[in-house]
Amino acid sequence: MKIVIASNNKDKIEEVKTIFAQKNIEVIPQAQLQVPEIEETGLTFVENAILKARNACKHTNMPAIADDSGLEVDALEKRPGIYSSRYAGPQAIYADNIAKLLQELRGVPKARRTARFQCIIVLLKSAIDPTPIICQGAWKGEITLAPAGTNGFGYDSVFWVPAHQCTAAQLTPELKNKISHRAQALQKIMCSI
Repeated sequence: MKIVIASNNKDKIEEVKTIFAQKNIEVIPQAQLQVPEIEETGLTFVENAILKARNACKHTNMPAIADDSGLEVDALEKRPGIYSSRYAGPQAIYADNIAKLLQELRGVPKARRTARFQCIIVLLKSAIDPTPIICQGAWKGEITLAPAGTNGFGYDSVFWVPAHQCTAAQLTPELKNKISHRAQALQKIMCSI
C-alpha cells in the first residue's frame, strides 16, 4: 500500500516511514509528488491535520496522512501548542524555538514545568472522504532547564521523560518510535488500515 504524507519536515517523515515500514506501507513525501504546502489556518491540531491531508489527496488522487503535533506546556497555558514549529517566528529553527521556550519558563519551578507532546494523525482516502480517520497520541513529561541529548528533533532535547529519566533526545530512535506521541497515534492509524 502507498500513502502520501502531507509534510515537508524531513525528521517527521523519517519517523513515519520507519513506523509504517512494520506494515509494509510505503510512505511517499508530498514534495516527491509536487504537492504545494498549504497554510495551517486551523485553530486545533485536528483542523490543521485535516487541511494538510485533504490538500495532499486533492493534488495526488492518493490516500494521505497528515500529522499535526506540538508541545503543550501547562505553565504557559498550553503554549506553544499548534504554533510549536513556528513559536519563535515563521522562519524559526529548532534552536530558536527551544531558546524562546526556556526564556519564557525562566524562574518557573520544576513542579510547574509539566508538559505533553500532542499528536493528531489524520488519514483520508480521498479529498472528498467524509469520514477521516483521526487518531491521537499524547506523551507526558516535563521541560528541563537546559537542552540535553543529540537524538530526535524539535523540542526533544528539553522534554524530560520521567519513566526513562532522560530527555527524549537521549532516547534511542528505536525506543522513541515505540513510546512517543507520534508513535502512539501512528499505531492506532495502522490498526485501522
